[in-house]
Amino acid sequence: MKNLISIILLLLSFSISAQQRFIDSSFQLKNTETKTYATKNGEALKLDIYQPEKDTLQQRPVIIFMHGGGFAGGTRTNSAEVKFAETAAKKGYVAVQISYRLTRKGQSFGCDYKASGKMETFRLAAEDFMDAVHFMVKNKEEYQIDLDKIIVGGSSAGAEAVLNAVYNENLMFDDFSKYENINFAGVFSLAGAIVDARYITEENAVPGVFFHGTEDNLVPYATAPHHWCTPDQPGYIMLDGSKTITEKLENLNTAYMLYSFKDGKHEHSGMPFDYLPEVFEFFYSVFLNEENRQIEVWK
Repeated sequence: MKNLISIILLLLSFSISAQQRFIDSSFQLKNTETKTYATKNGEALKLDIYQPEKDTLQQRPVIIFMHGGGFAGGTRTNSAEVKFAETAAKKGYVAVQISYRLTRKGQSFGCDYKASGKMETFRLAAEDFMDAVHFMVKNKEEYQIDLDKIIVGGSSAGAEAVLNAVYNENLMFDDFSKYENINFAGVFSLAGAIVDARYITEENAVPGVFFHGTEDNLVPYATAPHHWCTPDQPGYIMLDGSKTITEKLENLNTAYMLYSFKDGKHEHSGMPFDYLPEVFEFFYSVFLNEENRQIEVWK
C-alpha cells in the first residue's frame, strides 16, 4: 500500500513539473479584485484583476484587455472576456479586464457621425486605456508584474483604442510624457484597426497577434473607410486594419501572427477560443521570449 501511495505521489509530482508555465493551465485562481484606476467626469473607471493562486514567481507578465461595443456598450464582465482572463491567470499571467468611458452610449458611431468626432472618440478611449496600464505599472509590486512583459489587447472598439495608443500615439496624445516609460511586449487584436499605419516605426513596432474577417463590414480588414462610409457622408474616415498593420510589421522585420477568415465579417471580433492554444504559444515564444516569427493563417 505504501509503495502504491509513493508511486501515485511520484506520478502527481511529475505531472505538475511537466506542465509549462504560460502554456498550460497550472494554477487555481485567486479571488478577483476590482479597482478604480481613474475617475473622469464623475465616473469611476474600474478594472478587474485575475491572478493565479499560490504562484511563487516574483515577476509575472500581465495581459490588459479592453472590451468592444462600438464605444457605446459592452462590459469588462462579458462572459467571453472573463473566461479569457481566467484562462490566462490559470496559466500564470496577471490578467486585467478594463472598463472605459462609453462616449457614444445611446448615440451613433456610424456614417452619420462626423469624422472629427470619431477621432476624438478614439483619443478618449486610448487615454483611458493608457491610464489603466499606468495604474497597473504603478502597482507593479503589489501584483508582481514584470514591466518588460506587458501584453495589451482588445476587441473591436477596444482593439481600435489599444492599437491607436500603441501604434498611433503621436495622433492620439498631445502629451505622452505620462506614459513614456511604458513599454509593450505585444498586442492582441480582434477585428481592430488604426487611423494611419504610416505612423508605425521601428521605435513603436510592437509584435502582435491579429484576428480579422476579410469582409468585415464595420472595421476594415485592410485599408478602407470605417463602416464603409462614402466620401460624401460625415463619418467618412479611412482606417488601416489588421492586414495593412501586419504588412507594415513585416516590412519592419517585426513578429506577428495574422489569422485571416475568408469572407468573414465582424463576428471575428469575438474571443477566438478555438485558437487560444496557438495564441498562448505565440505569446510565450514571441512576447515573452522575443523570438521573431511572422505567421499568416488562412481560414
